[in-house]
Amino acid sequence: MFKNKTLLITGGTGSFGNAVLNRFLDTDIKEIRIFSRDEKKQDDMRHRLNNPKVKFYIGNVRDKRSVDYAMRGVDFIFHAAALKQVPSCEFFPIEAVNTNVLGTQNVLDSAFEHGVKRMIVLSTDKAVYPINAMGISKAMMEKVMQAKARSMGEDTNTVYCGTRYGNVMASRGSVIPLFVEQIKAGKDLTITDPNMTRFMMTLEDAVDLVVYAFQHGENGDMFIQNLRLQPLAI
Repeated sequence: MFKNKTLLITGGTGSFGNAVLNRFLDTDIKEIRIFSRDEKKQDDMRHRLNNPKVKFYIGNVRDKRSVDYAMRGVDFIFHAAALKQVPSCEFFPIEAVNTNVLGTQNVLDSAFEHGVKRMIVLSTDKAVYPINAMGISKAMMEKVMQAKARSMGEDTNTVYCGTRYGNVMASRGSVIPLFVEQIKAGKDLTITDPNMTRFMMTLEDAVDLVVYAFQHGENGDMFIQNLRLQPLAI
């Protein structure tokens, strides 16, 4: 389904974006567009990859004009751009709203206006009964996506889905590298609550879930991994 198609990855310089990029880079996809705010990371990627398939777009999901510019001719979107750090969102909740909720709305609207075939939105297990600003903003992001999907009608050419992740091991901001450092230094592990539960998955698992959603998703679906690591649509 990706042969000769164009994929846009928002937040494409992050861990998720890099993993998705690496999965598709050696396929027969025509073009992969990396959309993000960080020109330094984009420049590092450009020199590291040196691949004509990969195009780079500086912009912010909060600015719909920059989203529209990157959206022209796009077939598929993986929307990973977000504020993801719990403390940052807790201290600056309106920034989480502006990026995670309103920014997502901009990408959803632009995708429809430009005839995108499928858009996959990245969410988190923290969106389930959220107790912090990051989880609340991601829960609202899911609601925005599903509301947009409901409004499309059965004859639409654009499909919106979501994937909900737990702690992706070794991704940027993951607790795993911190635990490794603490173990090496002989320190106690800084666990918030010994009774808490987090769902763990590898970056490869995360990309598998994205691909599954692209292939099988219908409007408004939210995909998670069940305990046997098989994709489950809800």
